[in-house]
Amino acid sequence: MPKIRWGIVGCGDVCEVKSGPGLYKAEDSALVAVMRRNGELAADYARRHGVARWYDDGDRLINDPEVDAVYVATPPDTHMEYTCKSAAAGKPVYVEKPMARSYDECQTMMRACEDAGVPLWVGYYRRRLPKFLKVQELLEQGAIGDVRSVLVRFYGRPKPDDSFPDQLGWRVDPEIAGAGLFLDLGSHMLDILDYFLGPISRVQGFAANQAGLYDAEDIVSGSFTFECGVQGTGTWMFTGFENLDWTEIEGTKGRIGYVCFDASPILLTTGAGARQIPVTQPDHVHQPLIQTIVDELNDRGRCPSTGISGARTSWVMDQMLAEYRQKADG
Repeated sequence: MPKIRWGIVGCGDVCEVKSGPGLYKAEDSALVAVMRRNGELAADYARRHGVARWYDDGDRLINDPEVDAVYVATPPDTHMEYTCKSAAAGKPVYVEKPMARSYDECQTMMRACEDAGVPLWVGYYRRRLPKFLKVQELLEQGAIGDVRSVLVRFYGRPKPDDSFPDQLGWRVDPEIAGAGLFLDLGSHMLDILDYFLGPISRVQGFAANQAGLYDAEDIVSGSFTFECGVQGTGTWMFTGFENLDWTEIEGTKGRIGYVCFDASPILLTTGAGARQIPVTQPDHVHQPLIQTIVDELNDRGRCPSTGISGARTSWVMDQMLAEYRQKADG
């Protein structure tokens, strides 16, 4: 099989361990070029990771004839721009999550790729991590019977320096991120539920800025119904007194509970009692999903995280934030 030659637009922190090495460690995959607006940092990344070429201009990387596919790892405000440019150049695109700042931007990206005849994938890599494949397996085996409801809770304790937006960077700047930490973190939690249970069809939500530490919302709560009939609720609060990351999937015969953001065990509770199921996690968490992309490009498989599924998650978040955004713009 031919090697897929990748170029990265935006070789920042996420590319150091989570994703970048996966592009050159996956089978039949190579990383041949990287870009960052700061050329010195791009050159440094290229040197440390053994990448042949670096750029300080995204257009030059996208139009490099030796780049077959583009990984867009910039903040969300440029996801649409670089995705559309890559599509126009005939290059398949793998874009970081959240897919864009809004569902409307996602639709523009999907149209650009469809018109150009190139595939679009989104970096919801949990769809191929062993932990979440095990949850999927338990659900398919009927370990908890018929699924009835979902409860999502994510609470964060503000750090002492959270009053300085610089410490949180673009993640709490709505102009760049599209919203606050909800889009950055909640997107992963909602996407994996989409993977387990299918699309969410109805959503209601509320958001607020309670602590005033930055411009974006710092709490979001919502209720939602999946097309399959399962109902769910979630709260994402970033200025509480404790850190909590816990999702429960409730069925007619039991419950599955898990932490989304680490490799702690799955908790399965049934009539027989509660037991922990240990899981593993790869060194480079994007690599299993990257492998599915490479395999799809080589006609030997399919990637489960597409522009279509990624856009669905953006739509859900838009619905939860709609009233808050309307008031903020008013």
